[in-house]
Amino acid sequence: MAGTLYVVATPLGNLEDLSPRAVATLTRVSTVAAEDTRHTKPLLAHVGSRAELVSFHAHSSEAALRRILELLGSGKDVALVTDAGTPAVSDPGAALVTAARERDIAVVTIPGPTAVAAALSVSGLGADRYLFLGFLPRKGGERRRLLETVAASEWTVVLFEAPLRLVELLHDLAAACGGERRAAVARELTKLFEETRAGTLTELGGYYAEAPPRGEVTVVVAGSGKPVREAQPPDPTARARALLAQGMTRRDVADQIATETGITRNTAYRLVNEL
Repeated sequence: MAGTLYVVATPLGNLEDLSPRAVATLTRVSTVAAEDTRHTKPLLAHVGSRAELVSFHAHSSEAALRRILELLGSGKDVALVTDAGTPAVSDPGAALVTAARERDIAVVTIPGPTAVAAALSVSGLGADRYLFLGFLPRKGGERRRLLETVAASEWTVVLFEAPLRLVELLHDLAAACGGERRAAVARELTKLFEETRAGTLTELGGYYAEAPPRGEVTVVVAGSGKPVREAQPPDPTARARALLAQGMTRRDVADQIATETGITRNTAYRLVNEL
């Protein structure tokens, strides 16, 4: 009989946030798969766990994944943990969970701390609906596309960022969303120097340019409050008339309006021939 994969949330910083159920799980399983074994080793010592500690992170090989699956397949229970918070959130844990499910291995959540919910709760921004985008790419078209997604989002958006890149992110967000968009920066959540600062994107960018941040950073950006309206396809008849007036053949017009409006080609041909 296969073992169970436990997805265990660990403290963001304050060890008192580790739930009794998480402690019981970490002390009961035979193996703990950790993002950084050096980070997790003191946590296991703190709870008195003697579980074998194995590495599993974004750059782990297929062999590392297979090893964990073999342990599970042999009947051993494995706990998956990240450095802080809930595994599989901006973390490679999803690959292990998916592989385990494909093999009919039981996957059980041991919920607890998450920077996303923690930052939202103290941001002062709406949290009934939100969009989580994790870390944005450092540059390029995908970064621009996601910045535009933040700007257009009707709902609050949550982002992660490294402290050294926070000012650049706030500057880019201000350019995309407008400098007056409300936001909050949560830093070092649950730790000794925890700080949550709210203001406009311009204000926050200016503050952190003068006071460079340290530690883990979560950025919460207010939504636009405006629902995204999908572009409506053009009216097939009006579009056909316009294309015919440009001198296009009826066949070409029919093909084009079928592509542009989503109607079938047979319908497009019939419509064009009736004009």
